[in-house]
Amino acid sequence: MAKLFEPITLGDLTLDNRIVIAPMCMYSAKDGQMTDWHAMHLGQLAQSGAGVLTIEATAVTPEGRISYGDVGLWDDATEAAMAKVLEQVRRWSDMPIAIQLGHAGRKASTEKPWDGGAHITPDQPNGWQTVSASDIPFEAHETPPVALDSAGLARLRDAFGEAAHRAARLGIDAVQIHGAHGYLLHQFLSPLSNQRTDQYGGSLENRMRFPLEVFDAVRAAFPAEKPVTMRISGTDWVEGGWDIEQSIAFSRELEKRGVSAMHISSGGLHVDQKIPVGPNYQVPLARAVKEAVNVPVIAVGLITEAEQAEAIVATGDADMVGVARTVLYDPRWPWHVAAALGAQVKAAPQYMRSQPHAYKDLFRAD
Repeated sequence: MAKLFEPITLGDLTLDNRIVIAPMCMYSAKDGQMTDWHAMHLGQLAQSGAGVLTIEATAVTPEGRISYGDVGLWDDATEAAMAKVLEQVRRWSDMPIAIQLGHAGRKASTEKPWDGGAHITPDQPNGWQTVSASDIPFEAHETPPVALDSAGLARLRDAFGEAAHRAARLGIDAVQIHGAHGYLLHQFLSPLSNQRTDQYGGSLENRMRFPLEVFDAVRAAFPAEKPVTMRISGTDWVEGGWDIEQSIAFSRELEKRGVSAMHISSGGLHVDQKIPVGPNYQVPLARAVKEAVNVPVIAVGLITEAEQAEAIVATGDADMVGVARTVLYDPRWPWHVAAALGAQVKAAPQYMRSQPHAYKDLFRAD
C-alpha cells in the first residue's frame, strides 16, 4: 500500500489516509454565521476521499475576523449556523471534521480578496479597530493596532477556550489553533511584530508565552481524547524574524503540553518576506520540526502531484500532507491520487458507478 493511504491516529481519532484538507477562507459568512455557501463547499469536499476536512479559519471574536465575511464561533448565533451546516454535511458523509480557530490581530478588518483585500479603517463601514502584540501596523499606511493589555489578553484566552467548548458541543472531531501566516499568535511569536517589554515580549520564552497560554486554554476546553493541533509558520522569510530554530523550540514546548500534531506552513508576517515559492518549498521546514518532536507533522505548500505527495510521507519528510488550492481546483484530487498510486478511497454509493474500469478497486463504500 502507498504510505499516503495508510491510516494514522491522532488521540482517539483514526484517519483513513494522510491527506488533510487544509482550512480555506471563503469570505462568505454573514455576521460570522455560516451560509448555504458553506454547506455546498464543505459538502463537496466531504466527498473527496481525504482523511480529514478542516473548516476554514474561524474567528473567536468579531474583531478577530480577517474580513467582515469570515466565519466565527463566538456566540449562540454563530454556533447555530455552523450546527446547521454540519448537520447537512454529516447526513451524507462520515469524514472527520476539524476546525481551525484563530484571531487575525493586526491583519483583521480587510475587504474580501476579490474586492482588493485592502485594510478597512475603523471609521469605515465593515471596519473596526484591530489589536496585536504591539502597536505596529502590518503596512505603514494602515491604522495601527492597539497593543493588548493584560485584560485584553485574558479576554482572548477565554475566547479561544469558549470557541473550543462550542466546537466540542458541535461534535467537531479536532481543533487546529492558527499560529501562522502573520495572524495574532504569530504576531506574538515574531520579534518583528512583538516589541513588548513585559513578560510577553523580548526573549523567545516570553514571546511564546501567550500562544502557549492559548493552547492550554483550548486543550483544557476540548475533550481530552480529541486532538488539538497547531499550525505555525516555520519562518518569516525575513532576516531577524521568526525562524526554523524558534519554530522547533516552540514545537517542543507544545509537545510537552500535549499537542497532537504540528502543521508547518510559512510566511505571512512581514511585507519584506522573500519566499522561494515552488513545489515542496515548505517541506524542509516540516522535516526539521519532525526530526525534533515525536508528534505527527503535516507538510503543505504547492503539493499537487500523486508521486510528490507520496514521496513526502514515504521518505519521512512529514507524516501527512495538507492541500488547499489543489483541492479547490480539483475536489476529487484524493480519488485521482489513489488511482495513480494503486490505493483506495471511500466514496458515497451515489458515485460508485463513476469508478473507471481501469481502476476497478479504487472505491469502497464502507
